[in-house]
Amino acid sequence: MSEPASIPPAARPERRSRLHGAIGLVGVYGLVLALFVLGSAISPEFLTSHNLLNTVQAVALLGIVSVGVAFITFSQHYVDLSVPGIMALAGIIAVSALPYGFAASLAAGLAAGLAVGLVNGWVVGYLRLNPIIWTLAMASVLSGVIRKAYAGAQVYPDAATPAGRAFLDLYHAAVVGPVSLPLAILAVMAVAAHLLMRHTGFGAQLRLTGSSYEVARMTGVDVRRSVALAFVLSSAASAVAGILLTSFNKVGAHYVGKGYDFAAITAVVVGGMTLAGGRGSILGVLGGVTVIALMNNVMSLVRVGDFTFSEFDKAIVQGAVFILVVGVSSYSRRKTGLDDA
Repeated sequence: MSEPASIPPAARPERRSRLHGAIGLVGVYGLVLALFVLGSAISPEFLTSHNLLNTVQAVALLGIVSVGVAFITFSQHYVDLSVPGIMALAGIIAVSALPYGFAASLAAGLAAGLAVGLVNGWVVGYLRLNPIIWTLAMASVLSGVIRKAYAGAQVYPDAATPAGRAFLDLYHAAVVGPVSLPLAILAVMAVAAHLLMRHTGFGAQLRLTGSSYEVARMTGVDVRRSVALAFVLSSAASAVAGILLTSFNKVGAHYVGKGYDFAAITAVVVGGMTLAGGRGSILGVLGGVTVIALMNNVMSLVRVGDFTFSEFDKAIVQGAVFILVVGVSSYSRRKTGLDDA
């Protein structure tokens, strides 16, 4: 009797990687189910259509940003800390361009975000500067530029003009029934990102780059271009979210987008995409966004005597969840031979 064919050594890490990804995907949606059970036990309001729809609507912008950031994490470059600055810049530029028309306003906001993405991509992808340090510096520069250019003032859309009214109505615009424009954009972007990551040459190259930068480079992958494009995609998503958030806030300001960088990387990591790169999926990222949405909603519904969860309490819980998930992920990867180190 012939011996069964052994698995080639090179195929074992990929097999373990797929198993790790499948377990992560099951885990995040298992957590979604657990939060559903917990929420329904805490309050009868939780399972109402009004509450669930509001919960999903509340994190649509986070979902848009997270889908973009996922490309950076997938490429093993962790996170884009300039996300809040890009969101603020895109929003305030869009408001400033409203005198030239609604379409020109949106185009100007998107162009501003893409310009930052091109710079980030060139510096991190081609010059290979540390992504954390560079994007943190970029966030500081963008905040300073906005404050300097607008003398620290907020910029308001003029509701007396057709373009201004259209901009103010942008966030709340309904596409189909109760489905708002942000939710529709999230759905389209998530499908496009999934196809791009899983069914294109770029996605395959980005996966290999994230798994092993040097191996990808030696096999002929243009790793610099792949990383640069990941930053451009992230910036584009952040610009879209920034314009929508500015529409919701009805004001363009330097603080628009604050906190979205950490919230996005939390959603990405909770969704099973490892900081080591090359593993994870957009479906998992959407699961991570859903977990954050439900977690915040459940905490909002908690009423025990005089105790309620404040925004500070929610931030503490979100940070603790991030630390826990990263710790468990690192431990499980060491156990399966896929150490992050």
